[in-house]
Amino acid sequence: MTRVCLVGNGDHDLRTELLSRQTAREALATYELERPYANTVAIETISLGVAVSFCNDLSWYLARFAEDALILEPSVSETEWLSQEFATAIRDGVISPEEHAPHRVVYGVESDESGTPRLVDPTYTTVTDGTELAYDHRDRDDTLVVRVTESEDRP
Repeated sequence: MTRVCLVGNGDHDLRTELLSRQTAREALATYELERPYANTVAIETISLGVAVSFCNDLSWYLARFAEDALILEPSVSETEWLSQEFATAIRDGVISPEEHAPHRVVYGVESDESGTPRLVDPTYTTVTDGTELAYDHRDRDDTLVVRVTESEDRP
């Protein structure tokens, strides 16, 4: 199964914003909504193509209420997520899943007092010589790595 994880932008409760709008609510109606992190909404789809289409269907809402749309496609990687743009490029055959892609965003995973994890401090990095630049793990429980296209790589 392919997972989609929508990361809220911090200014809004993403789940509330999506469910309060009819078109978004209808797009979400066929999925079981999950909240793996406090600032996210996640679903499972049957394929990479469906995941990309789902994100495209919600693009108006994502532009306003989300920081990122992440896709985890097990046939590409069991551990590294894909940005929506990177997943679209794979779906469209522009990028091969096996192709070396050096650009990454690393999110810190931080738990609040109640133990609820949230994604924080996205850091853009590049893999060089097979070694990923270090992410500052201070005060972070874990990290979540996302492959991004070169055009998405920002300092």
